[in-house]
Amino acid sequence: MSSTVGTGQRDMVTGRSNPVVHIELHTGDLPRACAFYAGLFGWRPEQIDTRSGSYLALEAGGGLGGGIVQCETRRPLWLPYVEVGELGPATDRARGLGATVLLEPREGPAGWRSVVASPTGAEIAFWQPKEGSDESGALARSPVKPTERLRSQIA
Repeated sequence: MSSTVGTGQRDMVTGRSNPVVHIELHTGDLPRACAFYAGLFGWRPEQIDTRSGSYLALEAGGGLGGGIVQCETRRPLWLPYVEVGELGPATDRARGLGATVLLEPREGPAGWRSVVASPTGAEIAFWQPKEGSDESGALARSPVKPTERLRSQIA
């Protein structure tokens, strides 16, 4: 059963707050973004090659994984990924609260994701790791580097 605190919804299964487990920069100028964040914070992107393409992973510090994606976007934006117990119901709950679904639930190598825009326009992604994936819960906050976890899952 779910519990509500203020206006925030808690995870329907465990009663815990849903953690941010990944951040991703969407930008139209990948080289410039990489240089800026490397110079500002020391975040060095690492290319991860997969069967379906490549991805620039970031070590954002504190065990939080991240990445940079080159894409056509009106403006660069940081997209936080919030872990949820069940992707479909979380996406439907957001829709019911007035969100626009920008990316319907979709499967990837390590789990499922969807992206919504709140009624005020802020974008957020939902993430449900696959069973046995080390991108969930306490394992996502383990001392293993986020890029090492990502590489083991999608390579």
